[in-house]
Order: sequence, then structure tokens, then C-alpha cells
Amino acid sequence: MSAAGFVPDATDLAILRLLAEDATRSAAEVGRALGMAQPATWRRIKRLTDAGVIAGRRIVIDEAALGFGVTVFLGIRLAAKGRVSLEDFERAVTAIPEVQTVQHVLGQFDYRLRVRARDIADFERILRRRIMTLPGVGQVEANVMLSEERRPGPI
Repeated sequence: MSAAGFVPDATDLAILRLLAEDATRSAAEVGRALGMAQPATWRRIKRLTDAGVIAGRRIVIDEAALGFGVTVFLGIRLAAKGRVSLEDFERAVTAIPEVQTVQHVLGQFDYRLRVRARDIADFERILRRRIMTLPGVGQVEANVMLSEERRPGPI
């Protein structure tokens, strides 16, 4: 069963909301919150997983607690798209551990990166030694994140 043919009902959506808030909740906990038995809840979670609606479970790490206090979003325009392949750039940028996300986008830039650093000096080091030396990098624009509100999604 694929997510394309799957139509979740109100109970499925309630399960997804609870798991989006805290993916570590057990089927028994989710069931108690919804007034359902654990086996029925587990079957629904398995069905949502098998349908591809639940694609995985993740934890949220407090990166500031680990010493990473700065998040910077970079817009990158490649200098010469013909001379360097997108695959070469993507392969090189995904090898940088401080780069959390790489998005190939349409618009003013070719790529948007989310970069985590310990502080501004650490970010400057990453920018000069790692980002600016990537194959094909032309224009770079940096936006430092001041705050972030996390929300589980549209369900």
C-alpha cells in the first residue's frame, strides 16, 4: 500500500499528531491518550507505516546544549553551471558535517543550506575553509537565524 492511495481517518490523524509531538511515545501511550486499546493502536501505526505515511521517527537534539549556538541559512548561486555538475557540488557540500540540510531550489539561488556552528567565528571558519572552496561556488548570501518556532506540520 502506498501513501498515494491511503486516506487517513480522524483517528489516524490524531495518532499522527501525537507521534509528531513526541515520536518516542509507545502504542500503549498513544492508545491511552485516544481511549484505544494498545493492539488496535499498534495496528493503525503499522498500517500508517506500511502505507508510507509514517516515513520514520526522529528525535530533536538541543544543539545549543552541545555547544552549537549559531544557525545560518546560506543562499548559494553556482558560478558556472556548465563547468561543474550539480552532482559534484551536492557530493562535496553533503560531506561537510556542519551542513544540516541541502536544498536545490528555483529562484535567486541554486541552493539553500542550513549550517550549524559553535559561534560566529566558527561559522566564518566554515564559510572560508569549506563552503567557499566548494566546486562552482559563485555568489553566497548568509542569513543568521535569530529564533525558530517548531511546529509538527499540517495534520
